[in-house]
Amino acid sequence: MSSKSRDYDLLVVGAGHNALVSAAYVAAAGYRVCVLERRRSPGGAVSTAEIIPGYRFDLGGSAHILIRLTPVVEELELESHGLEYLDLDPLFFAPWEDGTSLFIHRSEERTIEGLEAQWPGEGEAYRRFLDAWRPFSRRVRDAFLSVPSPWQLGRRFAFDRSGPSWQDMLPRILRPYGEVVDEYFTEERVKTPLVWMAAQSGPPPSEPLSAPFVLWHPLYHEGGVARPRGGSGGLTRALVRKIRSHGGDVLSGTPVTRILVEGGRAVGVEVAVPPSSAPAADGIPGPDGWSAPSPEAIRDAPREVLTARGVLSGAHASETLLRLLPEEHRPPGARNMRSGNGFGAVLRLALDRPIRYSAHPGPEARTALQLVCRDRQQIRSAYADYLKGEPARDPPIVGMSFSAVDDTLAPPGHEVLWLWAQYYPYELAGKLAGARWEDIAEREADRILDTFERYAPGTRDSVQGQLFQHPQWLERELALPRGNVMHLEMSMDQMFAMRPMLGMSGYRSHMKGLYLTGASTHPGGGIMGASGRNAARVLLGDLSRRRI
Repeated sequence: MSSKSRDYDLLVVGAGHNALVSAAYVAAAGYRVCVLERRRSPGGAVSTAEIIPGYRFDLGGSAHILIRLTPVVEELELESHGLEYLDLDPLFFAPWEDGTSLFIHRSEERTIEGLEAQWPGEGEAYRRFLDAWRPFSRRVRDAFLSVPSPWQLGRRFAFDRSGPSWQDMLPRILRPYGEVVDEYFTEERVKTPLVWMAAQSGPPPSEPLSAPFVLWHPLYHEGGVARPRGGSGGLTRALVRKIRSHGGDVLSGTPVTRILVEGGRAVGVEVAVPPSSAPAADGIPGPDGWSAPSPEAIRDAPREVLTARGVLSGAHASETLLRLLPEEHRPPGARNMRSGNGFGAVLRLALDRPIRYSAHPGPEARTALQLVCRDRQQIRSAYADYLKGEPARDPPIVGMSFSAVDDTLAPPGHEVLWLWAQYYPYELAGKLAGARWEDIAEREADRILDTFERYAPGTRDSVQGQLFQHPQWLERELALPRGNVMHLEMSMDQMFAMRPMLGMSGYRSHMKGLYLTGASTHPGGGIMGASGRNAARVLLGDLSRRRI
């Protein structure tokens, strides 16, 4: 089949934000691009819907932190396509039941002054922590923005003389992140928020080799925390507009059922076209306007074939390599990729009034990411429950009430509140062996709200509606196998050149014409877009050299 007879230069499987980032770069370079999404609206886990009338709920990631450390928004000119970021300051707020609280502001000096006033010596300890690890965190950021390889990692860490030597860093990096803070701080209420933020990547505070998750902290002061006006899906909508402005297609409600292989190379895809399929609307879908066609509709739908010079999959690596590829072309070792046994759960609430923390009733607390965690032992205990196959009995929580800065998310005087809690197993065991998540969902949602109520009394009385996203919901609705929002576990043996597996960390798969992006690839999960940008650079090089 000649390249001239193909429908597109690039077919993209899935419309998650990394896939859209890749597609936008490739379309802007003048290539013919088509993005295919199984759900009725694009975005994957970076999308927003009006689940409760008048209230906009994010369906996945909400806090835009990592992408602010990349050039993606500027390079793709997304502001000219409708993206408006709202900066959050304070960045983080940590309350305790006894009425004390802690703020981390965008300004390092303001944060240091606040810590020093509350706990003399801790502010200066925070300064030492930032100064010591800022060079390392910048190296990690730069590594995330490049294709991983032993040479790249060595150049950035072992041979870079701009900060501490690798001999000084290595013993610290090998430690669990839950222990790193002990080197700098004495006050548990300073240590806990740092450790709880580090825990958002998944591994517990006791995991060896996990120190970089907390050593990343200095970059929060550089990039900040932001929100797209109108919801997290604002990033998705801008990316879709960018792609279409360059003649690209973004088709929703069009599941890919098979990747086509000829002569050992990917040459296209087979798609199901259910009767209700239509191009994605450029707006906020309602409660029934975002989900995927039913399995029955997909099964019975007519099939169409689309061809291209290359195929890029932003779907979970196991979906791509173990389901969409014909069996004879599946790579050895792909079944060894670990998605783990779930991770967290989200309770999304529509409230008829703003939340009010006992420790700090002012609006600053509602603006920040709210780190509702008593101490490090609470995180350890929650993880211990998870290891037994049971939901956390006393879950630590990250609260998000972005209606404090964005009045498009809720009716006037009302609030949206999202409570991310850890840890929640996909497969239930122990005392819950044989139970289904549907059997316990209401109880576990109540447990999360009860925990939060201790810090913000009266929240329960203001609830107007809710959505509980437990691990099996995340798998069913957002195509996140085993409910892991990071796709694959973010342990060090599945990071950098080992993500998603050895030999595929460069965004090229094991066969010609097939490329990978998304949270399954380097640098992993989170709203960053680095994987999409890195994959696009590889693709553009191959397209320009006619390697595909």
